Amino acid sequence: MKNVYDVQQILKKFGTFIYSGDRIGDLELMEMEIGDLYKMQFIEKDHYLQAKLILRKEKNRLLTKGAR
Repeated sequence: MKNVYDVQQILKKFGTFIYSGDRIGDLELMEMEIGDLYKMQFIEKDHYLQAKLILRKEKNRLLTKGAR
């Protein structure tokens, strides 16, 4: 797992499609969904942590880009 697209593909496997038109909102929703999948033991801890890191990095990138 290397990018947000890969995280979306994991969510897609479980029937979750997220698109609201608000990229930061989408990332937050994906983060919550990944957390739920981990809590229900559908994904392993390493995939969960990787996904969280990818989503947070992308969110921070967008927030700092917007602050310029």
